[in-house]
Amino acid sequence: QVQLVESGGGLVQAGGSLRLSCAASGNIASINAIGWYRQSPGKQRELVEHITSGGSTNYADSAKGRFTISRDNAKNTVYLQMNSLKPEDTGVYYCNARYWRDSYSLRDSWGQGTQVTVSS
Repeated sequence: QVQLVESGGGLVQAGGSLRLSCAASGNIASINAIGWYRQSPGKQRELVEHITSGGSTNYADSAKGRFTISRDNAKNTVYLQMNSLKPEDTGVYYCNARYWRDSYSLRDSWGQGTQVTVSS
């Protein structure tokens, strides 16, 4: 299994920046992809961006050009640098790891979530 702990959320004015961190522990080698989802008020949880074990990234259109995902393998930590924040970026940000439970099946692990609030 994989355990995830997020940090770095908070309140910021529009146009500002935040960096979220996600520290992973457990069976790190089993992780297929790790990244961030957002759940905004009244909306379903949606992918913001993730990075695969091979280094490929996948971004939501809303994140392109503003958000950057990176990882520090030595610290087993993934970061989400968010710049030029907008009020519509407000929500709870969840770290997600998709990992191989066995040779055939993938499972999802979720962090507890961290609140990001962008004021106008």
